[in-house]
Amino acid sequence: MLAALVVSAASLPAVAMAGLAAKAGSQELEELPAELIQQSSPQVSRVYASDGRTQIAVMYDEFRSDVPLDKVSQNMQDAIVAAEDHKFYEHNGVDLKGVARAFVNNNQGGSQQGASTLTMQYVRMAQAYSASDPQEVVNATRDTAERKLTEMKYAIQVEKQLTKQQILERYLNMAPFGNGAYGINAAAQVYFGKKPADLTVAESALLAGMVKAPTAFDPTTETGYPQALDRRNYIIGNMLQLGQITADEAAAAEKVELGRTTKRPSSGCVSVAKNNWGFFCDYFYRWWLGQSAFGETSYDRERLLKSGGYRIVTTLDVDAQADARAEISARQKDTNPNALMLAAVEPGTGAVRVLAANRKYKIDDADNPQNKLSSNPAQAADGIRGTYPNTTNPIITGSAGIPGYQAGSVFKMFTMVAALEAGMGLDTTINSPARYRSQYRDSSAPAQCGGYWCPSNASAGETGDFNMWTGFGRSVNTYFVPLQERVGAENVVDVAKRFGISFRSSDDADRANDKDAAHDWGAFTLGVSLSTPLDIANAYATLAADGKYCEPTPIASITTADGAKLDAGQPDCEQATTATVARQALDAARCPVGDQAQLGRCAGSTAPQVRDVVGHPVFGKTGTTDNDKTAALVAGTRSLVVAGYLANPDWANHTDRMSHGIVNPAVYETLADYMRDKPVEQFPAP
Repeated sequence: MLAALVVSAASLPAVAMAGLAAKAGSQELEELPAELIQQSSPQVSRVYASDGRTQIAVMYDEFRSDVPLDKVSQNMQDAIVAAEDHKFYEHNGVDLKGVARAFVNNNQGGSQQGASTLTMQYVRMAQAYSASDPQEVVNATRDTAERKLTEMKYAIQVEKQLTKQQILERYLNMAPFGNGAYGINAAAQVYFGKKPADLTVAESALLAGMVKAPTAFDPTTETGYPQALDRRNYIIGNMLQLGQITADEAAAAEKVELGRTTKRPSSGCVSVAKNNWGFFCDYFYRWWLGQSAFGETSYDRERLLKSGGYRIVTTLDVDAQADARAEISARQKDTNPNALMLAAVEPGTGAVRVLAANRKYKIDDADNPQNKLSSNPAQAADGIRGTYPNTTNPIITGSAGIPGYQAGSVFKMFTMVAALEAGMGLDTTINSPARYRSQYRDSSAPAQCGGYWCPSNASAGETGDFNMWTGFGRSVNTYFVPLQERVGAENVVDVAKRFGISFRSSDDADRANDKDAAHDWGAFTLGVSLSTPLDIANAYATLAADGKYCEPTPIASITTADGAKLDAGQPDCEQATTATVARQALDAARCPVGDQAQLGRCAGSTAPQVRDVVGHPVFGKTGTTDNDKTAALVAGTRSLVVAGYLANPDWANHTDRMSHGIVNPAVYETLADYMRDKPVEQFPAP
């Protein structure tokens, strides 16, 4: 009777099919969607430098990049058929006799048989990837009669819609091959470091054998190696039996030794530390997570980045980045607690070209730490390590946790712009004493100031009559404080906002957003608000762009897996001040860096070497805070603006004195490297 049942089931598959359908339940089948949702599987997103060729990072959860079937070797196409579905080119999606045999065998206590065709396996993967919640993934992959019948129904439908070649292509691009490799393109790269078009018989048979159980047949493990070898040779035998290879080819393939190692690109920004692209990569990553166009939440945006298969060309100039890093390394060791940080922006577009520091973008090894104890004594006492030589903190670009650093007199530019907007001229003259009794109340001021703030100049010799050219060129505090009094500090703060200063600290934000509080912010013109090199580079780039402020962006272009171009990241600009005001302010800003103004006369500078070294018309400003806790320089041309800070990211109240002899040459040499061989362009006449 048992023999008769087996024979009848094999010759009359309807008997088994009826039993399978009854076991699955008719109601569940009737409730299935009319068509299989064939959603594309997750794809690797690749991030490139501005040249469109230099890959700076890959982003993925599943390492996969689809390839067309004609880019996959015939060996691989044959091997997967030999491994999984000998009758692939003959059936219509379901091998009924195979299903019947498996049904009878499985219900009689034999070893479990699947009888799933390649098409049915593709259906299973497609359902899992199109699932909207975890339970749907379970339903698509669990071993039940209902799932099997669902696969059969959809497999027949898929065979009517797609050719065998299309089904095979989708299968190979979706299948998991272990060790983080999804799809044949990734598998060929991870296991053999080659393209799928170049896979040999032995290599193809190994990969085809892994699809069934990637962990069990993993040749890189002790237990998996012998099983992978046996299965590979079994598939080579199948290929010979099916006439796909000759006996000599089979014998040669079986003699090939299996490799025991794999290699796949690391995902994310930490993997590019050795190329000094980590801080820029991190800036791009944070930018992406902040774009609502990519999803409602940061989680949704991250998933899209790591599965969307985007080709992202960034604004990073790899040559300029390398030059900046070299200039930094020549002046400040990575192990120094004081960070030398550079940012460079292109005027008129907001394109961020350089983000570099004397740090490695790297998570410190907790088990074998490289980072020294923090230079902040309070942190060191608690065993907290500093951000040197390794850090993943956005020390150059800032964040809620990294509000920035006081930068000093670079903020005087905002006061000058506000005064020009108010109708004052560059020749506005103020008699500036060595020490000035301001109108700003200060309860901590010395008694001789009568409760008012009394700023002084860096040099006692900086006294007399100054205008905007000479006052800005020599950075005279007692010129700019009364100038701010005349224009109103709240208007100076407003200019800073329009020029992109973020006010990340809560104290700064409270004062900046309260007009009355801002009006009394006397020290604002001297740069007591926290900022970053990127903030200041982009603010000064606004002057070089005739007053057009552009939101800083790391993006040149974003292309979807289907070849469509996205608008996200393109220049987002608005007129922050008039071209007239911008040109006038820039004319005065030529004085601090050793250049000559077109309208007025410069009389002294704080960084006179810049013009000679760069060899192009330049503008900029130095900045120094009380007790030299920060030293800064921003310098620019019509093509690029570079800002550099020397500061301690771990301890604002450190005891070191920051040197312009370190930060200044790092900035102007980086700018000079970028401008080399570029045509000389004069600034527009104010």
